[in-house]
Amino acid sequence: MEKKSNLQVLLNGIIKENPTLVLILGTCPTLAVTTSAQNGIGMGIATLFVLTCSNFVISLLKRVISDKIRIPAYIVIIAGFVTVVQLLIQAFAPEIDKSLGVFLPLITVNCIVLGRAEMFASKNKISASVMDGIGMGIGFTLALFCMGTIREILGTGAYFGIQLIPQAIEPMAIFKLAPGGFFVFGILIACVNKFSKNKPAKKRNGCAGCPSAAACAKASEGGC
Repeated sequence: MEKKSNLQVLLNGIIKENPTLVLILGTCPTLAVTTSAQNGIGMGIATLFVLTCSNFVISLLKRVISDKIRIPAYIVIIAGFVTVVQLLIQAFAPEIDKSLGVFLPLITVNCIVLGRAEMFASKNKISASVMDGIGMGIGFTLALFCMGTIREILGTGAYFGIQLIPQAIEPMAIFKLAPGGFFVFGILIACVNKFSKNKPAKKRNGCAGCPSAAACAKASEGGC
C-alpha cells in the first residue's frame, strides 16, 4: 500500500475521512453540544488537543506498550490529556466548561480519539500520527462549528450574541432540540457525500472486468 505524505494524512482527516460527516463517529457529543457555534468550537478544540497529544505519546510508546494492555494504556494516556484540557477550560473559559458539561470529560471514551489511537497512532510514525490527530481534530471542529452555526441561527435568531433575525420573527426552537440536531446532521452528511465523494468506477466489460477472470480457463488461455 502506498505511503501517504504528512500533508495527505492531514487533509485526509479534514475532507475524505472527516470523523463526523464521513466516518460518522462521535455522534453523541456532536448532537449534544452543537446548540451554539461557541460550544462546537470549544468541544472541537478540546478534542483536537487531546487527539494530537495522545497520538504523539501513543506513537512514541508503541513499541513499549504490550498488546495485552494496549487499550487500558491508551485510555490512561487519553484521560491524562483530557484532565489537562478540562482544568484549563475551567480556569480560562468557565462558561464553556459549564455548557459542555459531562461531554468534556467523556472525550476520554470518544470513539474518534480511541479509534485513531488504535488504528493509526499505534501503527505509524510520530510525525504522521501527529498530522493525523491534527487533521481529524480540525475536521471534527469544522463539523461541530457548521452544525452549531446553523442550529444557533435558526434556533435562537442570534449568532455569538448578535441578533441576526428580527425579534418580531419567532425562531424555530426545534433546532435547539434533538430532532433539529438530527435534521442538520443528516443534511450536512448528505452535502458532504454529494460534493466530496469519489465517483464510482465504471464497469469494465469482458474478462478484464470479471472478478473470476483469474480462475477462468478462457482468461488463462488469453481468450474471452
